Amino acid sequence: MAEAEAKRPAAENTASSASGPVGLINDFIALTKPPIIVLLLVTAIGGMFLAAEGIPSLQALALVCAGGALGAGGANAINHFIDQDIDALMSRTMKRPVASNRIPPMTALIFGIGLNVGAFFILTYWVNLLSASLTLAATLFYVLVYTGWLKRNTPQNIVIGGAAGSIPPMVGWAAVTGSVELPAVYLFTIIFFWTPPHFWALALLIQDDYQEAGVPMLPVVMGTERTVQSIFAYSLALVGLTLVFAATDAVGLVYLSSAAVLGVVFVAMAWDLKKHQTISKARRLYLYSLLYLALLFAVMLADAVYRFL
Repeated sequence: MAEAEAKRPAAENTASSASGPVGLINDFIALTKPPIIVLLLVTAIGGMFLAAEGIPSLQALALVCAGGALGAGGANAINHFIDQDIDALMSRTMKRPVASNRIPPMTALIFGIGLNVGAFFILTYWVNLLSASLTLAATLFYVLVYTGWLKRNTPQNIVIGGAAGSIPPMVGWAAVTGSVELPAVYLFTIIFFWTPPHFWALALLIQDDYQEAGVPMLPVVMGTERTVQSIFAYSLALVGLTLVFAATDAVGLVYLSSAAVLGVVFVAMAWDLKKHQTISKARRLYLYSLLYLALLFAVMLADAVYRFL
């Protein structure tokens, strides 16, 4: 990349600034990666609104959010346990609670398993078995297939591994309908195609870290040129898919117009990165990709309320 090392993103701020019980609580919260949980819950709620054709019951929303948060947080805690060796080698992650030895690895593992048991119980007992099973499947795929295998062995790790993060809207849909139908599959596929450009933009920012840790992310193995080409290709496919989704009766004009505007910006940023290949362009796309997904699913909520109320 064309810019100085000093412009790489700062390390994750997961080192606790407090000591004693407060610091320990902060560390356990950090194990769950709250920002990731929030984004996953937004997509699950989007699936619920579309399935309910409006506003789902507040009880169902609360239960799915509780179960989803526990499941995602548990998966992230187990990720800390599995990745403790490579986390300790990367500047962005070396201050994580397990990597910096503030929480024992086995404690993080037990904590993560316990959260997933809680998630499965809540969703099975108060929602339905399908939503609980999908949540558990997402955790198992993330920790065993992606973190335990793909991440360390292939530059296509995030392409395949992204399936885990694509499941929450299916959980939301299943929580309302008790089944998985075509619109839920569309939602899964949208996130599946969003994941590679999002994570490859991040990988461009910290590719030296990945190289130091021996993680074969695409920029490390194939170089910057191939990575930005792949980002652009997946961005086109993603935006095309979001527009094709409007051909179903699950969404309407509010969604279509908003998805088109959001998508044009996404593709423009991906093209700009392809042309200039700088750290600043990669950072802009990475940050926008987070906003893009949140806004896209927020628009689905608004569209569902507008159409069916």
